[in-house]
Amino acid sequence: MVQYFKNIWSGLSSTAIGMNITAKHLFVKKVTIQYPDQKFTMPPKARNRLALDMVKCTGCTACAKACPVNCIDIETIRVMADDPHQELLHTGKERKLWLGRFDIDFAKCCYCSLCVVACPSDAINHSAEYEYSVYKREDLLYKFQTLTDEQVKDKQARLAEFMAIEKVCHPDDAPAKPVAKKNIDEKTE
Repeated sequence: MVQYFKNIWSGLSSTAIGMNITAKHLFVKKVTIQYPDQKFTMPPKARNRLALDMVKCTGCTACAKACPVNCIDIETIRVMADDPHQELLHTGKERKLWLGRFDIDFAKCCYCSLCVVACPSDAINHSAEYEYSVYKREDLLYKFQTLTDEQVKDKQARLAEFMAIEKVCHPDDAPAKPVAKKNIDEKTE
């Protein structure tokens, strides 16, 4: 019988505590944000979508090497001296490598920021944008490319022509190093 009254007292006291908390918050200014119309301000170091500044990118592939999930895919092409389309980096130095392809698959990305830390030219950073949901997984593959497909093919053809001439001119030398690279993980000889 004593347990019965203890249970009643426990139920009434917990209800009173809950109603007290509700009464305190009933007349206080609301903190709920109406999401599509209002948005949170993100902290400065938030790890959101990656943003790439192609003018700063040197094509060193350090970000692709540092990525633990291999979501960054880079292909570079060596700049030829006789190329009519010359470009300077943001530092004013001549570009040594063209970026034939720079893809980031955000479906794989774990937002660890290792690519940001590894980039020597600060070309890759986290942006403040955090809304990029899509219906298809293929739409999460972002292509950061300044060259058109025709320009990439032209530059690859120029490089192949140069390599063929070098091979004819210097047949006794060791084979030339491959220049077009894809996620270089192994060292070239």
